[in-house]
Amino acid sequence: MDANPTPREISLPPDSSSARSRSVSVDDTGVRRLLADGSEESVTWSDLAAVVVRVIPEGPWKEDVFLMLAAADGTGTAVPSGDPAADALIERLQMLPGFDHDTFVEAMTTDADKAYVVWKAN
Repeated sequence: MDANPTPREISLPPDSSSARSRSVSVDDTGVRRLLADGSEESVTWSDLAAVVVRVIPEGPWKEDVFLMLAAADGTGTAVPSGDPAADALIERLQMLPGFDHDTFVEAMTTDADKAYVVWKAN
């Protein structure tokens, strides 16, 4: 597998983006999402290979924007943009070298059914 996965290569746990979060934490180590069923998704900053904003035209009553973080091995997590920890996550992501701010703004202001790659590791 390519060390820098494209959106099609990101394999998150089944129904990751639609699964209910119990909590999301963002710290100096990385991002961890505990799901209501007790399972956990996580990615460390050192393993982060790609950040994708996934827009699903489900809104305004359902979550429709997810911040998908992928590790080089294809694992990762999908954090709903409406989660209380999303602001801290977005702030941290925007500090990544090479983060595509223009694409991020486009993704956050559209209702297109699309995945926007906003950052990839070199």
